[in-house]
Amino acid sequence: MALDLVLAALAFLSVALLLWQFTAACRFPLHKRVADHSFTPAVTLLKPLKGCDAEMWHCLESWIQQDYPAPVQILFGVASHDDPACEIVRSRMAAHPQCDAQLIICSESLGPNAKVSTLVQLQPHAKHDVSIVSDADVRVPPDLLLNVVAPLRDPAVGLVNCFYRLANPTTLPMQWEAIAINSDFWSQVCQARTLRPMDFALGAVMATTRKQLGAIGGLESLVDYLADDYQLGNKIARAGGRIELCPVVVDCLESPKTWTEIWKHQLRWARTIRVCQPLPWFFSILSNATLWPLLWFLFASPGPAFEWSKHFDGTFQTGAPTLSSVVVTAQIPWTLVLVLICLALRIAIALCLQRRLTRSFRLWIFCWLAPIKDLLGAAIWLFSFLGNHVQWRGERYRVLRAGKLTRCR
Repeated sequence: MALDLVLAALAFLSVALLLWQFTAACRFPLHKRVADHSFTPAVTLLKPLKGCDAEMWHCLESWIQQDYPAPVQILFGVASHDDPACEIVRSRMAAHPQCDAQLIICSESLGPNAKVSTLVQLQPHAKHDVSIVSDADVRVPPDLLLNVVAPLRDPAVGLVNCFYRLANPTTLPMQWEAIAINSDFWSQVCQARTLRPMDFALGAVMATTRKQLGAIGGLESLVDYLADDYQLGNKIARAGGRIELCPVVVDCLESPKTWTEIWKHQLRWARTIRVCQPLPWFFSILSNATLWPLLWFLFASPGPAFEWSKHFDGTFQTGAPTLSSVVVTAQIPWTLVLVLICLALRIAIALCLQRRLTRSFRLWIFCWLAPIKDLLGAAIWLFSFLGNHVQWRGERYRVLRAGKLTRCR
């Protein structure tokens, strides 16, 4: 009886948290554009690159062709002259000679986070007060700059970031991850914002100022951390700057990935969040709206059943016509009925949230992956407590307290 009550309470709590998450996401003004374009400070884009794929051309081109009236400086950083990204950058710079762009070789290794090492070496070349940091695989709409700098008009704003969507899931594992990103992650951020102001940043696009970077000790203060985006937002928030979310959504374009690669990526993220925010991460399992209803059904006592009956009438020829009636009766446990309702609700909400973020029903056929995502997510949650090692950029690291990295020998 006690197990029944506990599992039933956890099942209903998970559904309540799912509905809260859905409501918070629906209230966020996603895709809304600013109407006042009078604030257009000159900006410097810091773009660290490593390697290239078929999508890099489109990503870089989207930044070069921004519809922005003020000066834009673009600093591309690579670790070596031999990096394949150099050829694409040079071709884009040659195609747009009017663009204030520069390719900088950032060969010095300042710490375990190679991306931040590149950013630190790019920063001295920045001409303008407003700096924008963006990952290599991000494609943006033409009006992104107009919208992402707008909140910086308020001196209290320390950093502006925005949601992102996985725009090109080309394999089944990536479709699974698309549920995690395009449905769950952004809505969970909206949910967290209903409890307290943001104290972290999302790394696809981050806009801040020279003053804010100076207040936290510059980008150098991030070089030992894995989740540099989280740390940048957290340090700025602790220094008194407000973290704002721009409603414009950007695209992340990734190369095809296998189940193993997706698992390593999700486990790396999970272990990083676990050490950065241990208490919220521990309790995050309560919002798993597939796990708890299923556990309730599997381990609780059957309880009352829903009776279903069906009458079949037929005529059988046995020398003279006779009428025979057959009654088929089945009993379905109410827990199974409720579990099926929970799963249907989970899938419907995942579909709605993904549609809201992506503005497309193109991926609707994969929304059945939402419950599978929840079950694998529970496994990832468990494994996040079973070690502190992660694989990143072909290297093995140990994640220390607060998310610091040390390379394994």
